[in-house]
Amino acid sequence: MSIYILGIESSCDDTSAAVLENNVLLSNVTASQAVHEAYGGVVPELASRAHQQNVVPVVDTALKQAGITKEQLSAIAFTRGPGLMGSLLVGVSFAKGLARSLNIPMIDVNHLQGHVMAHFIIEQSNESVCPPLPFLCLLVSGGNSQIVKVNRYNDMEVLGQTIDDAAGEAIDKCSKVMGLGYPGGPIIDRLARQGNPKAYHFSQPNIPNLDYSFSGLKTSFLYNLRKWIQEEPDFIEHHKADIAASLEYTIVEILMKKLRLAVKQTGIKHVALAGGVSANTGLRNSFKEHAERYGWKIYIPKFSYTTDNAAMIGITGYYKYLDKDFCTIDKAPFSKVTFNS
Repeated sequence: MSIYILGIESSCDDTSAAVLENNVLLSNVTASQAVHEAYGGVVPELASRAHQQNVVPVVDTALKQAGITKEQLSAIAFTRGPGLMGSLLVGVSFAKGLARSLNIPMIDVNHLQGHVMAHFIIEQSNESVCPPLPFLCLLVSGGNSQIVKVNRYNDMEVLGQTIDDAAGEAIDKCSKVMGLGYPGGPIIDRLARQGNPKAYHFSQPNIPNLDYSFSGLKTSFLYNLRKWIQEEPDFIEHHKADIAASLEYTIVEILMKKLRLAVKQTGIKHVALAGGVSANTGLRNSFKEHAERYGWKIYIPKFSYTTDNAAMIGITGYYKYLDKDFCTIDKAPFSKVTFNS
């Protein structure tokens, strides 16, 4: 008998719904919010209002694309956190109301766990290759930079993480300083393809063990940019491709240096990439280079599974459903970054 899981994701500024039949994805619908571009970042109040407008049509579209009715659903999985509290409340409240009206179980999903579990989504059109357990996962996004040892879907050990800013946050803020717009990730990626990654040098942190730090890089970037602009007022416009390429190169170097150390310490050579920054071309290319040079077996997600999406919530919900790991109606969302909530 088929298990139908509806996944709902609303942790930041994307409202997403997905339907899975067992571990096979039937639909994955996302409504993005362009309103934040004018502000250079996500405005929490505007995000929560947009979620309220989007959640019903997005869920309705996902069910129609999957070819099922809501009465056929076995359970509803939703992002409980971490994320923006106002955005989370919209998704959590909708999931609770729908589950209660259908008298079916609710499954709370950790957003970070969902990013990692995106590697286990099976599509109808082809057979996906899932990483064997245990494996290492570099989880990089606007809010997180972590190296995770994945022992099981519900047993993930954080080996190292940022002690201040995340890689994606550093990219966005440096892009903003350059006046390039928001979100900065795709803009820096596009410019970096046209520039020289060795043109400029920025500070790299000396942090012990497997932890990351990107605050020093941001400071180095800002001070260097100020100096160059004093010498040449139109410096950014004349050299933005080289600046972007050098910034990307430095961030990728910081990420991969610690990942190499994690592989050496654990002996695990099955290495996955996850999170929004996993869409970055330079980081993807570096993964491929490391696979050839060090004999890693790498797992890089499709672009549609790098950003926040409900498919990753649904697949995590499916495995929790098999374990009958349901949540009660009183479970509240949480904003703090953790794997243990």
